[in-house]
Amino acid sequence: MKPHTTLCTAILAAVLAAAIPLQAQAQPQSRRSVDADVAQLTQQLIALDANPDYANAAAYERLQARQAIDVLAGARSSQVEGAYYVAQRRVQIAEVAARTALMRQQTQQLDRERSELLVEASRRDAARARAEAERLRVEAQIQAEEAARLRQQSESDAEAMADVETALKGVAGAQAAKLRAARAREAELARQEAELLGKKPAKADKSKKK
Repeated sequence: MKPHTTLCTAILAAVLAAAIPLQAQAQPQSRRSVDADVAQLTQQLIALDANPDYANAAAYERLQARQAIDVLAGARSSQVEGAYYVAQRRVQIAEVAARTALMRQQTQQLDRERSELLVEASRRDAARARAEAERLRVEAQIQAEEAARLRQQSESDAEAMADVETALKGVAGAQAAKLRAARAREAELARQEAELLGKKPAKADKSKKK
């Protein structure tokens, strides 16, 4: 063997010998990176599960994320990049789905509260309307009773006036009767006086009139 060939062979052997330990060191480093990614994504899911606001939200998406993390944890070196991408996206989808479910629940709660407020407002409006109707009814009843009282008072006043007029007529009749009686008495006295004086009643009347 020539010295030049021997030297090249020795150099190649040294390079290969140095490359084998480097490759052995690179493989554990890649494994540690995968384990760190798995731990990080798992921690994100744990935080999502621990949040009480997201309880029972996005359960299917969380399951898919866990399955994708399990695939990443067992992936071969050639599959790590794709498995990490899928697992990362699955975790993000689970987080977004949980937030979306929470917002949907909050929106539904707000809608229910709004409906309850509208129902309560409608009830209050109805109660106010009933109260107003009752007030108007009572007011109308009071006015009707007052009108009836005034009519009764007017009728009583009319009856009283009729009684007064009747009484006045009676008084006038009595006075007229008394006047007639007084005149008759006066005429009788005049006649008697005339008889006593020996005069006729007619002449006595004429002299009295003069």
